Amino acid sequence: MLELFLTFLKIGAVSFGGGYGMISLLQEEVLLHGWLTSEEILNFIAVSESTPGPIAINMATFVGSSQYGFIGGLIATLGVVLPSFLIILIIASVIKGLLNFAGVKAFLGGVRPVVIALIISTAFTMFLSVLFSFNHIGDQILFDYKAVIILAFLVATNLLVKKFAKKTLSPIILILISAVLGMIFYGLIG
Repeated sequence: MLELFLTFLKIGAVSFGGGYGMISLLQEEVLLHGWLTSEEILNFIAVSESTPGPIAINMATFVGSSQYGFIGGLIATLGVVLPSFLIILIIASVIKGLLNFAGVKAFLGGVRPVVIALIISTAFTMFLSVLFSFNHIGDQILFDYKAVIILAFLVATNLLVKKFAKKTLSPIILILISAVLGMIFYGLIG
């Protein structure tokens, strides 16, 4: 359990850009430790995204609880949250107007492109894995037409609502639609 805590402490300490920026590092660490498979990670990302709360905390809780139950979830969550909490506490209590310093602006300016690259990398990796079952170099590419149909339906529905109702669908509604379509296409109902 100490390894779980230290791993998530490290993830929380070196991740910038919120939960989406953290996913790549989290995926790498979890696979390195053999806690989950690539497919399980993708499932956990989907569940983390569709449940209330920040994705990083949800992921840490899910991974920790998959390894050591409730206590593991608590330990992993504490590990991922502790660095940010301490940094914000120090900044809020000691340093006023931190963002006005040129060095801080330069630091954040340098970190921003890395965060964007990590988010794009994660999205591309998930795209390849979900639609083509491609997780590693050398894997056979298997086209998942069911996932493509669900994605196309969601995009088309969102575009039609945007065009005719002049508003966008709530992400919650899109998640619910995709869950029902997933159950239909993958055989859980009907």
